[in-house]
Amino acid sequence: MPINMPLHHFKNTRYSGAPEGEATRAMIFVHGRGDSSDQMQYLAHQLIQDPAMAFVFPKATNSAWYPKGFMEDWQENQPWLDSALQYLDEVVKHLNKQDIANNDIFLLGFSQGACLALEYATRNAQKYAGIMALSGGLIGPYIEKKHYHNDFEGTEVFIGCSDVDHHIPVGRVHASEEVLVAMGAQVDKRIYPGMGHTINEDELEKVKEMVQNSIAG
Repeated sequence: MPINMPLHHFKNTRYSGAPEGEATRAMIFVHGRGDSSDQMQYLAHQLIQDPAMAFVFPKATNSAWYPKGFMEDWQENQPWLDSALQYLDEVVKHLNKQDIANNDIFLLGFSQGACLALEYATRNAQKYAGIMALSGGLIGPYIEKKHYHNDFEGTEVFIGCSDVDHHIPVGRVHASEEVLVAMGAQVDKRIYPGMGHTINEDELEKVKEMVQNSIAG
């Protein structure tokens, strides 16, 4: 990835589901490296049947949120990481302007997108509708707790990952859970033996369950 690549742009965001002005809930789908949100759009319409839910698909420049691995030194992923975090913040604030509060917003990400979604939410901890990190963990060569503030106020966070994922060390998943729990999140962490770097049916069922419980509540 060239060092002079453009930063991420809010104007590239895609939308489906309930239209603006009618949606009362939203789910932000943060794609992984190389996806450009197409797979996330397919996943959204397969998983969620909710006429009041807006689906929001941020799209990374050149199909990657940051150039290096998520556990590289922070500077190795700058300025793209800061731009990606800012992009997600713009998306959340755009939804807020549509009268969708954070406690009606889900964040779901896979792989690089899971890392980004989890990092954004933890840097901006408050009550969300739910957070789903599929094969991801907090970003950085080590967990820098000074990056994280406030309280999740009981937000349910689901983290699913393999014990042999070559991108996401299981130790980082455990360490991320510890930070989230200390910040008031209710964490459901599931480690799948021998799964590899993918999404399985149990994870999809958990995502559907979280959305259904939110609607019922």
